[in-house]
Amino acid sequence: MTVPAHPLFLDVTGRRVVVVGGGPVAARRAARLIEDGGDVLVVAPALCEDLTEHVAAGRVTWRAREYLTTDLDGAWLVHTATGDRAVDDAVAADAEASRLWCVRADAASASSAWTPAVARSGSVTVAVGAGGDPRRAVALRDAVALLLDTGGLPLRHHRPTTGSVTLVGGGPGDPGLITTRGRRALAEADVVVVDRLAPRALLAELDPAVEIIEAGKSPHAHTLTQTEINAVLVERAQAGNRVVRLKGGDPFVLGRGGEEVLACVSAGVPVEVVPGVTSALAVPAAAGIPVTHRGLARQLTILSAHDAAPDWEVLARLEGTLVLLMGVAQLSSHTRALLTHGKDPGTPVAIVEKGTLPGQRTTVGTLADIADLARERGVGNPAVVVIGDVAALADVLA
Repeated sequence: MTVPAHPLFLDVTGRRVVVVGGGPVAARRAARLIEDGGDVLVVAPALCEDLTEHVAAGRVTWRAREYLTTDLDGAWLVHTATGDRAVDDAVAADAEASRLWCVRADAASASSAWTPAVARSGSVTVAVGAGGDPRRAVALRDAVALLLDTGGLPLRHHRPTTGSVTLVGGGPGDPGLITTRGRRALAEADVVVVDRLAPRALLAELDPAVEIIEAGKSPHAHTLTQTEINAVLVERAQAGNRVVRLKGGDPFVLGRGGEEVLACVSAGVPVEVVPGVTSALAVPAAAGIPVTHRGLARQLTILSAHDAAPDWEVLARLEGTLVLLMGVAQLSSHTRALLTHGKDPGTPVAIVEKGTLPGQRTTVGTLADIADLARERGVGNPAVVVIGDVAALADVLA
């Protein structure tokens, strides 16, 4: 069997491509051509459901009859997938006579062109051929697609591009808990502006040419102010760089991501947000604490504990679970405020330090004694404080 050896990408945008056949195989070929912008003509007496939908939506033209040689007039490319060997032979012969490339679904060895297994990720397209073994090609394609999606292949651009900013939620700490889309954005980055609580182990995987800018913030100790961070994002993007703002948790959950997006929008910089797994949910889960649980809690309140003083009277009356982020430094004053406003002293409380990381540790007590327990154990940030009946489940479900 002769195996085509000359790979080539074709621009079918606005060009006539003929698909002969109305079944599921023809539908798959047509769908790919539609997505790539082709002017698709389908020739078949009857259509399967998927092709019928394309016709109804005006995405393809349908000639409801048997194939005729004249159907190839004006075509640039032909696919034949009728399931009838005689018809496919006729289409291939007509294509050859008209010097058209023809892809046959029934007999690859008789085709003048083959459709490879394709992996796509953003602007990257990888086509895989495997010597006439389609299952082998698909297996290779899937492996490549996984590496593309998870940033396991070098995806940085090496030609000038339009600058942009992508806010990436890095998750609660464990590098394995960032999303695949977030990993891909990092692999494409020219500049990474990174927070203190982001999954910093991922920085070691970046191309050495990537600029890393520290923007770590802890209470009363900022490497860059928020205004300076906004300015850096805009400046680097306007210089033509793909900028990733790598943050811990989720950019829009007490992460000031909204301010950064607004700064980019105001400056006319393209910006995208890749959500992340917020530590307010993931860290308790890693410690065996469901923040909601039937019969115990059906409501959740999340509070940034080092912000301005909240209304503790309202918080003390709330049912369900209260989660405090970065609340260790003020734990004594916070628990005292809740007790003063009537919260039950026996309310279970759990503190989870370094959640999802190797040093994770959980301290469980009650609202009355948790501050003393934390002091005795030397509990410190980063930590998540969970107040409510669900905190008692830590010893059971961890």
